Amino acid sequence: MTDGTRLAEIRAFLEEHAFPMEREFLSRPFKELVPRLAALRGEVKRRGLWAPHLPRELGGLGLPLPEFAEVSAVLGESPIGHYLFNCNAPDIGNQELLIAHGSTEQKQRWLGPLVRGEIRSCFAMTEPEHAGSNPVWMDTTAVRAGDSYVINGHKWFTSSADGAAFTIVMAVTAPDAPPHQRASQVIVSMDAKGVEFVRNIAVMGESGSDYASHAELRFVDVRVPVANRIGAEGQGFALAQERLGPGRIHHCMRWLGISERAFRLMVGRAATRELSPGEMLGQQQVVQHWIAECRAEMDAARLLVLDVAERIEREGAHAVRDGISLIKFHVAGVLQRVLDRAIQVHGALGMTDETPLAYWYRHERGARIYDGPDEVHKSAVARRILEAAGMKRPEKRMKDGG
Repeated sequence: MTDGTRLAEIRAFLEEHAFPMEREFLSRPFKELVPRLAALRGEVKRRGLWAPHLPRELGGLGLPLPEFAEVSAVLGESPIGHYLFNCNAPDIGNQELLIAHGSTEQKQRWLGPLVRGEIRSCFAMTEPEHAGSNPVWMDTTAVRAGDSYVINGHKWFTSSADGAAFTIVMAVTAPDAPPHQRASQVIVSMDAKGVEFVRNIAVMGESGSDYASHAELRFVDVRVPVANRIGAEGQGFALAQERLGPGRIHHCMRWLGISERAFRLMVGRAATRELSPGEMLGQQQVVQHWIAECRAEMDAARLLVLDVAERIEREGAHAVRDGISLIKFHVAGVLQRVLDRAIQVHGALGMTDETPLAYWYRHERGARIYDGPDEVHKSAVARRILEAAGMKRPEKRMKDGG
């Protein structure tokens, strides 16, 4: 487990600096807060708490995945927690990808500034024309032209593209190859000719800005060196899958951190809100049941996630793929239920931005959709369980070239 002193120090930093800034975060464009957030990031560095997931030689704390999971849960209690400590998605996934598979040149040009917090990045994979639940089906292409790739395509929900220095684009480089070997991942500078920033997409009415946003992008005859490709040609899907294992641990523990904060707010409201003189909201049996159910569900989910994190460290992500799917849909469901109950207990106040509950409800509903919708993960796990019991796998139908 992570050293309790370190966790206490991280929590104290959030209580001193992050929680007081949340009202501004909820009411002002993120880009207006960037200078103050940059100063706080500098303070995190000075306190020796920077990038807990990164190796020490890169300036991080060098925590293994199970220990970082504990930290991620604490940071998740604030909407700006992970950002302040430079372990925010999508940067954290891109950092891990470049550490494992980046060339020396890529590490010098992109990874170094990214781990130091001098730039941000994004990951362009999802396309509006195709179901995100079928990640091998995409139209974006990277066609070889001498020592360059020419990229054309349309992406959306490219998180944090607004203000990012570069993106990693999933693009088809071998259209005639088997489905899982068609795509590659290619680094593209966001200021490259032909990269069109279309808009920040409004999520339940909120477009956001800078880091706190999701963009629509177009790539029109964007020419980049072949040297910008990460790994071998056709490895894009395999690299994405490798990235998703630890990434889902990050997400799930962040969701549990959100749940813990929402739970504290709910309990505080129930314990102090009067329905009539002398009659507390927390005396209502239904509220008591919600509190008990939330506590049980969060504790059980936490143990499940930490167990999967330990197994990933020992056995690798592929060997634990069922566990990774289980935590993804289970914790996303716990998060949604806790947030919904917390808002209900707050009444009208829960619908406002006086607390972070409404913000999380808007933006974390996507937890059951991104990184594979819940239904896909449930079916994948159940199918493997049934096949282990003797159910025959049906012949694969040819669809969309797959």
